[in-house]
Amino acid sequence: MNEVKEALRNIEQNYKLFLQQQFTFIGALQRTRENAHDTIRPVASVGQVQSYMDHHCNNSTDRRILNMFLNICNDLSKLCHKLETVHSGNNVTNGILERCKLLLSHSNDLSTIRAKYPHDVVNHLSCDEAKNHYGGVVSLIPIVLDCMKEWVTHTEKLPRHVLYNTSGGSAISEKRARQDAPARAAISQTPPSVHPEAQTSTSNKDGVQAQGSMHVRKKNLNDTENHSGKLKGPWKPPGRHA
Repeated sequence: MNEVKEALRNIEQNYKLFLQQQFTFIGALQRTRENAHDTIRPVASVGQVQSYMDHHCNNSTDRRILNMFLNICNDLSKLCHKLETVHSGNNVTNGILERCKLLLSHSNDLSTIRAKYPHDVVNHLSCDEAKNHYGGVVSLIPIVLDCMKEWVTHTEKLPRHVLYNTSGGSAISEKRARQDAPARAAISQTPPSVHPEAQTSTSNKDGVQAQGSMHVRKKNLNDTENHSGKLKGPWKPPGRHA
């Protein structure tokens, strides 16, 4: 997730630089459209901008700003695919990603979309430009960036186990690993089996020790009996005898 946020910040920084040159961008579109004899229809797709740059761009300044726009769109498309690899998906996040991919498609019609407050890109255009020519194309990047931020916000509220791990494993495999952990721990705590020969040796040794103990006890008992047998006659206390 940190990598996603970092990539999103980098794209935002590039967009801020692009935004400072919006008038240059509109001028480049106007000139390339004139060269293409295509001034009636609005600039309505990323593919249209690509075609203007590839076939109808006559100076380096126009090529640079058009290429900057296309590069930002391309970076956003790559980020969409990256988001799919780090999240298993639910209805909300999948819907956000699908909208981003649709907006960034080279053939998608952008003529009806408009970036709203706090974005003011449309306000920098004249009424005719905003309504009939460039309102959609200048709104594309800020709308997609907002969608990306919304995706991050929804994802951070979800339980951690629904995220894919960094090695590409799924949430299911992580859950299964956690469930199997107690069983693995129980197996690891089981004492190692003793070889039959070792068990036999131990049993024989214990038997010898038991027999030895019985022999000692029997010997001590015999010695006590023999000692008591040497005492003959009644016992008399020590003292003088008549």
